Amino acid sequence: QVQLVESGGGLVQAGGSLRLSCAASGRTFSRYAMGWFRQAPGKERERVAALAWSGVITYYADSVKGRFTISRDAAKNTAYLQMNSLKPEDTATYYCAAGYYGSTVGPYNYWGQGTQVTVSS
Repeated sequence: QVQLVESGGGLVQAGGSLRLSCAASGRTFSRYAMGWFRQAPGKERERVAALAWSGVITYYADSVKGRFTISRDAAKNTAYLQMNSLKPEDTATYYCAAGYYGSTVGPYNYWGQGTQVTVSS
C-alpha cells in the first residue's frame, strides 16, 4: 500500500523556520515528481513547490520563492520542504504529493494526510 506521511508542522513565530518531511512507503519514489501543496481555510489548494524526478527541475510559487526549498533524499524515500522567513500568510495545512509521470506540473497520484503550519505574528 502506497503511503505518504508528512511531519514537521507546528506553531512558529513570524520570521522563523520549519522543515517539513514527507516519508514515502509502499514503493520507491525516485522516479516520481514530488510536490508540496497548501490549503488555508476558505482558500483553494495552492501548489507551493515541486521537484521533478530528475531532481534538477524545480517549481516554486512566487509567494515562497527565495524562502522555501524543496529537496529529496532518494535513499530515505523522503522529500523535504525547508521553510524560512515564515510569514503569517504561510499558515495552512501542507500536503505532499507524488506524481507518477515525473513532471512538476503533475498529475499527482498519491497524497499525504497533511500537516498544519501556523505562523503567528
